[in-house]
Amino acid sequence: MYVRHLSRELARLGHRVEVIGAQPYPVLDVVDGSGTQGGPALTELPSLDLYRQPDPFRTPGRGEYRDWIDALEVGTMWTGGFPEPLTFSLRARRHLRARRGDFDVVHDNQTLGYGLLGDLGAPLVTTIHHPITVDRRLELDAAESWQRRYSVRRWYAFTRMQKRVARRLPSVLTVSGSSRQEIVADLGVRRDRVHVVHIGADTNLFSPIRRCRWYRAGS
Repeated sequence: MYVRHLSRELARLGHRVEVIGAQPYPVLDVVDGSGTQGGPALTELPSLDLYRQPDPFRTPGRGEYRDWIDALEVGTMWTGGFPEPLTFSLRARRHLRARRGDFDVVHDNQTLGYGLLGDLGAPLVTTIHHPITVDRRLELDAAESWQRRYSVRRWYAFTRMQKRVARRLPSVLTVSGSSRQEIVADLGVRRDRVHVVHIGADTNLFSPIRRCRWYRAGS
């Protein structure tokens, strides 16, 4: 939803917006009169789609493997990890480098994979909505057996990568002051490199309810 609405509004402002995504591909809106030929474009950067329905955690056929990134994706899944933040970032890095000069800025939506490090051919900014390390900690606290804790640690192994990458990124956006505090505390990102940009609301759809007590008290 974040990518859908952000890309639509940037296109409405007249920017040429291209969303690069893997499965499940984001749904994008057509923008009338945006000056960008109907709104944001979607470039599909397919993974092996290992978690698709109706056969999640599937083993791909031999003919599905295209390169070493595919092998890495399957190997990580086989060992109980979640590979997509890393493998998508590697595919995106290769794609962006092949199209050097096509973009003024690259905006990453919380991939935080190793592929984002180094020269992508354009300045990079990333949005971190909140650290996934928080989810990991909550699941570990709720685990009732050592087997479950072991499984959670394997699944969330990618958070170690996300910590390392977040600390090295030049600029990080987040959506609230509390998220900023969590990013600084959990990921170790310097506070002066985290900038709060609040999520907007469509005022044609949402508006204050005047009969509510909080509205009268604040008016």
